[in-house]
Amino acid sequence: MSFYIPRPFELSKKARLLYWYIIVAAIAALVVAGVAIYRYFGLPSDAQLAKVREWLLWAVTEAEKELGGGTGKLKLRQVYDLFVTRFPWLAKIVSFELFSDMVDDALDEMREMLQNNKAVQQLVEGGAEA
Repeated sequence: MSFYIPRPFELSKKARLLYWYIIVAAIAALVVAGVAIYRYFGLPSDAQLAKVREWLLWAVTEAEKELGGGTGKLKLRQVYDLFVTRFPWLAKIVSFELFSDMVDDALDEMREMLQNNKAVQQLVEGGAEA
């Protein structure tokens, strides 16, 4: 008398197709999780962000000096182009909306400096000699 012992991974064609989609979905989920983890650990540290904020203050001051008032979108574009050139690795991580918020913070700081510091005001208005 012989007994039928099924082989361990013997599946019907229909079952193999079902598992194929599950395997592809699992691989896709692992890839998405891997990218999320990479982005999380690739985020800049507080010290790096402080340097970027200092650089942004310089960049918005230069844009204000070159383009003057009333050219907000043009200045934002100029500062963003400089940012992408200066920090290409960070430009891949930081969204444009977050960058725009960081520029707004730098603009607020620049405006405060312009009110409190006559030398900076003269520099931006072009009255100071380099």
